[in-house]
Amino acid sequence: MPIDKTVDTFEKAVSDIADGAVVMIGGFGGAGGMPHLLMLALRDNGARNLTIIGNTAGIAAPTGFGWPDDIEPIDHAVLIENGQVAKVIASFPVSGSVSRPNAFEAGFRAGEIELEVVPQGTLAERMRAAGAGIAAFYTPTAAGTMLADGKESRTFNGREYVLEEALHADFALIRARTADTLGNLAYAGTSRTFNMPMASAAKVTIAEVDEIVEPGGIDPDRVDTPSIYVQRVIARPPASESGVVLP
Repeated sequence: MPIDKTVDTFEKAVSDIADGAVVMIGGFGGAGGMPHLLMLALRDNGARNLTIIGNTAGIAAPTGFGWPDDIEPIDHAVLIENGQVAKVIASFPVSGSVSRPNAFEAGFRAGEIELEVVPQGTLAERMRAAGAGIAAFYTPTAAGTMLADGKESRTFNGREYVLEEALHADFALIRARTADTLGNLAYAGTSRTFNMPMASAAKVTIAEVDEIVEPGGIDPDRVDTPSIYVQRVIARPPASESGVVLP
């Protein structure tokens, strides 16, 4: 029989994320394309000493970053403010405004959170490499800068390149528009962002979706992430039932 990958509660979906886990969190950083309810469930799970990987480290609260003014943002900050994060791997970890620091910046300045800054394109490629079984690759990005310190470099055709290793995770929390019960996913426009490469870079990928359909309910030509990369899917409840205000 086909495997049904649906989970009925967000609590169950993240129940095996334990202390010390490496967790990728999808989305670009704004309201769209982020697994809001999975992040809240992970906060309630209480797992600590997490390494979280994403484009940002939670910049919506100080900047808005696409959130409606009347809705309290939900992003990586819910985990950082709860003292669950030991390390962040991100491209844009801070808000960019000295007068509006985010929760990560406060933790970093206090020496409570470690940071690895990765250029955005390199971050995406390190995830893609993990899913493709590529151990490492050379890129000119960051060559000659402090981000290349301690990394192997080589010169190709007169240009310096830096060796970057694939980026793996124990879990990926991602967001899609539609899933079927087998775990095939379809995204909505640009909200696919980092969700797609994260899905194949983690041992366990958990997708928060707007709707779940039966097998065949997604046009095969519209499947963005095949089911082989997805272990669990869970549908967002109607706004009136979620208990939180969502975009």
